[in-house]
Amino acid sequence: MADYLPLLGTLVALLVGLVVGKAWERYKLRDGSLVDRRRLRESPHYLQGLNFLISNQTDLAIEELGKAAGEHAEASEVHIVLGNLYREKGQVGRAIQVHQQLLQRPRLTRLEHSAVLLCLGLDYKQGGFVDRAFEAFSEVLRIDPQNAQALANLEKLHEDQHQWQAAHDVRTRRLEAAAEPGRPAHRRVLAFLENELGREALARMDYDEAARRFEAAIALDAAVVPAWLNLGDVRFLRGNAAAATAAWERVVEIAPDRAYLAFDRLASAYAKAGQPTRFADLCRRLIHDRPQEWRARIALARHLTAHGQPADAMTLLHEAIAINPHSLLLHEAAWDTLTAMQLPAPAVATYIATARESVFYQDPHVCTRCRYRSTELLWQCPHCHEWNAFVEERLTPARDDQTLAEPAAIATPLPG
Repeated sequence: MADYLPLLGTLVALLVGLVVGKAWERYKLRDGSLVDRRRLRESPHYLQGLNFLISNQTDLAIEELGKAAGEHAEASEVHIVLGNLYREKGQVGRAIQVHQQLLQRPRLTRLEHSAVLLCLGLDYKQGGFVDRAFEAFSEVLRIDPQNAQALANLEKLHEDQHQWQAAHDVRTRRLEAAAEPGRPAHRRVLAFLENELGREALARMDYDEAARRFEAAIALDAAVVPAWLNLGDVRFLRGNAAAATAAWERVVEIAPDRAYLAFDRLASAYAKAGQPTRFADLCRRLIHDRPQEWRARIALARHLTAHGQPADAMTLLHEAIAINPHSLLLHEAAWDTLTAMQLPAPAVATYIATARESVFYQDPHVCTRCRYRSTELLWQCPHCHEWNAFVEERLTPARDDQTLAEPAAIATPLPG
C-alpha cells in the first residue's frame, strides 16, 4: 500500500488543481467578494446587445449594453465596449468619462488596465486631444511594451504631426516584433518614412543626409518610387546629371506603370545631354510593351510637337483619347498640338480655359484598400492610412488593369 501513496498524492493534487482552476475561471475576486463571471454571459441584455452590435445597429446595442452594465457594474469588459460604442457614435466626452471611471477601480488586472488605457487613448485621439492621446498610448506601452495597437496608433499620431523620425522609431519597433510573413509590409512603410526624412533633409539643403536617407529607403524596398525620384533630384542638384538620369531610369524599369512620374525629368536630362531621341525611344518602348499606356503617348506627342511633328503627335493623342477620354492632361496636350497646327488660336485658348475649370475633367484618385477618393496626389491614405495605395480612377469602365495609374510623386522640383 505504501508504494501507491506517492501516486495517490499526485492524483489528489491534480484533482485539487482542476477544481481551483475551474473556480478561478468562473469566479473573480472583486472588492473582497467573489463575482460569478458567467452571470454576464447569461444576461439577456448582454446577449441582445452583442446581437445588435453584430448587425451594426449601434444605438440599440448601446441601449442593451447600458442595461447590462447597470446590472453587472463589476464587469469591466461591458463598460469598455460601451465606451467604445459611444466613441464610434461621436460621443467622445461620454466615452472618455466611461473609460476614466474604469481606471479609478482599485483592482484592475494588468490586462484590463492596458485595455482601458488603449481605449482612452483612442477617445483622446478622436477628440483631437493629441497630447493626452500620446500620454495614454505611451502608458500602455510602459505596461505592455509589445502592444501592437498602441504602437500603431502612436505611429499614426507621429505621422499626422509630421514627426517622421519618431514614426520611424515606432515602426522599427513593430518590425522587430513582427513575424517573418509580416516583415515586408513593415519594411515598405519604413522605406516611405526614410523617404520623408530625406525630403526634410533636402528642404534643409543637406544633400548628403538626403541622399543617405533615399538610399536607405531603396535598400528597404526598391519598389518605393518616390525614393528613386528624389534620389535623382539630389544627384542632379549636386551636379551629377548622369547619376540622376540613371536613378530616374530605374523608375521605368521597376515600375513601368509609374514611369510617367519621371517623364519630365528624363526629357529635360536627355535634352541637356544632347540626346533628345532617347526620350522618344523610351516612350515608344513603353507603348509597345503596354498597349494601354496613354501617358507615354501624351509625353511622346508633346515631344514630337516640340520638335515640329504635330501631325504625328495628333495620331498618338487620338489613340490616347480612345483609351482614356477623361484626362485633362491629354486634352491639354491635344489643344497644344492643334495650336501648333495653326488652328484659330483664340478659339482654342477659350476652349482650354473653359475645360480647365470643368470638374468633369478632374482625375479622381481612389485608395485600393478602403476606396477613399481624393483629387489630391497622396502617398498615404488619410482614411485607412495605407501607404502607396492610391490609383487613378477612371470615370468610365477600365478596359484593362493598365488604365489605372498612380498620382504624381511628391518630390522637390528641379530648378528651371
